[in-house]
Amino acid sequence: MSDRHSRVHGVALAASGAVLATLLAPLPAAAQQSASDLAKAAQNPVADMISVPFQSNTNFGYGPYDKTQEILNIQPVIPIHLTPDWNLITRVIAPVIWQPQLSPDDGRTFGLGDLNPTFFLSPAKSDKFVWGVGPTFLLPTATDEDLGTGKWGAGIAGVGLVMHGPWVYGALINNIWSFAGQSDRANVNQMTLQPFVNYNFKEGWYLSSSPIITANWEADNDDRWVLPVGGAVGRVFKIGKQPINAQLGAYYNAISPDDIGPQWQIRAQIQFLFPK
Repeated sequence: MSDRHSRVHGVALAASGAVLATLLAPLPAAAQQSASDLAKAAQNPVADMISVPFQSNTNFGYGPYDKTQEILNIQPVIPIHLTPDWNLITRVIAPVIWQPQLSPDDGRTFGLGDLNPTFFLSPAKSDKFVWGVGPTFLLPTATDEDLGTGKWGAGIAGVGLVMHGPWVYGALINNIWSFAGQSDRANVNQMTLQPFVNYNFKEGWYLSSSPIITANWEADNDDRWVLPVGGAVGRVFKIGKQPINAQLGAYYNAISPDDIGPQWQIRAQIQFLFPK
C-alpha cells in the first residue's frame, strides 16, 4: 500500500457548549461508582457491551503541502453471545475522510474510505486478564481512489488487557494483507499496533494514552513507520439516561513518512454506551 493511502486513521468531533457543561458538572455521589465501571468497560475493546464511538483525528502537516486532513471513524461495537462461555465481539471501522490537496492537479476530496470489520472471539468470563483474537478484513468501499487502497484484504487481530484497581492497560494489534483488487494499485501489507494505558479517577474522569502505531511493510525503511506520542483526558457522564464517554487528546508523530506526514494530531471522541 502506498504511503498516500496507508495513514488513514482517527478524527475530530467537537462537543457543543451544552455537552461541555454537562461533562464538567460533577456526578451525583450515587452515580460515581457506575461511571467508573462504565469508564473501564469503554476502555476494554472486547467488553460485553454495545457501543458506538465517533472518533475524530485532525491531522496537521499532512501531505506534500502540509495541509490539514480530517478523518471521522464511525466504529460500532456489537457483542454476540455464542455460548455461555464465549462471545464474538464485532467491530466495524467506517472512515469518513476530508482529504487535502495532494498534487498540483488535485483538489480536496471528501467521502467514505475503506471499511475495516474485525471479529474477536473472547471468553465471556475473565478475571484480571482479558483477551480476544480473530480475523480482520479490508473492503475497498472508498468513494474516491485517493481515499482508499482499491484492494481486498484480510488478516488477523488480537487484543489483551489487564484491569488492576484504577488501571486498564494492554494492546491491540493486527496485520492485513491484500489478496485481490485493482491490479494497478499497490499491495497492502500493513500492521497496526495500539498500546493503551488508562488511569481512572472518581466521577468518571480518566487519563489515557493510546497511540496508533502503523508499519507499512511495502514502503521503504525511511517511510515505513508512524509512531505517535501523546495522551488524552476523558470522562464518562450521562445526558438524561444515556451514558457517554468523551475524550480529547493530542499526539505528536515522533516518526512519520517524510513526504506525507502528518506531524501531529488532535484526537476527539464521543462514544455512546449501551450497558445491559
